[in-house]
Amino acid sequence: MIPAQLARRGDELAREGEPFVTATVVRVQHPTSVSPGSVALVRADGTIEGFVGGVCAQHSVRLYSLEAIERGEPLLLRIMPDPDERDPDEAPVDAGQELAREDGAVTVRNPCLSGGAIEVFLEPTLPAPRLLAAGESPIVTALSRLGPEVGFEVLVSDGRRDQLTPAAGDFALVVAAHGRDELSVLRAGLELGLPYVGLVASAKRGQSVLDELRGEGVSAEHLDTIDTPAGLDIGAREPAEVALAILARIIEIRRADGIDLAARAGSSAALGAGARRGPLTAVDPVCGMTVVVGADTPSAQRDGETTYFCCDGCRRSFEQQQAA
Repeated sequence: MIPAQLARRGDELAREGEPFVTATVVRVQHPTSVSPGSVALVRADGTIEGFVGGVCAQHSVRLYSLEAIERGEPLLLRIMPDPDERDPDEAPVDAGQELAREDGAVTVRNPCLSGGAIEVFLEPTLPAPRLLAAGESPIVTALSRLGPEVGFEVLVSDGRRDQLTPAAGDFALVVAAHGRDELSVLRAGLELGLPYVGLVASAKRGQSVLDELRGEGVSAEHLDTIDTPAGLDIGAREPAEVALAILARIIEIRRADGIDLAARAGSSAALGAGARRGPLTAVDPVCGMTVVVGADTPSAQRDGETTYFCCDGCRRSFEQQQAA
């Protein structure tokens, strides 16, 4: 069970909209330095709060936790030691080398372990992706009611008292303002490259808005991304039906391959917006461990190049080898 202090910390991160992983040790094969039930939180910058194993095991936990955040999916991580006896003809295995991957699980070999094995369940917590609904209409009211039911944080602006500006990390923008201050908010969403920008309008009025944007210098490439009339064509008539059609189209885009769920989940400060990208990694030249590069990763400078290590022991060994 997660300790009360870590549970409170997880609640705090969730309130702040920062993605993180709850890493829980579910099985161990002794000898190891950790017990089943041990829990840690892994933040989007790679920081680990709590304990789920020694330094080498933590590198694998950190690396695959960031993958779980990136993909928005839980993962079972199996960290296996070197066998006691190795076939002399078998090629050496790098520390942290991925041995197998299947749906929902990955197995890595970690020669740094003290002889045991560890299985860690990595469960990501992501802030809800933001959907901006601009306008004062029953369709916007329906979006604000239905959106949270399908996993979106809906922010509503009537275009007058509480104008909202799209921001990097937002997922969708729906404009249902019936001609009031549409152009500026549409341009902002297009320039940020939001995955979905929709305009609620008839085909005729939608074309008129596109012509106005074209006249203001908006590129054809950007204009082609505007969904107008907004939503899937399901024959919707009532406001709730139109909202449902729009949400269905947004969900279709969200679930498509290549959409970076974490980066589009309203946490641009943590991960940045844009195309899917993994963490910055490096290979320790001493032990072969793949490490996630962070502010606290041991490193050494030589001839203008930076070399990273899994621990200070490997860094010292490297420096001694270079000095010899």
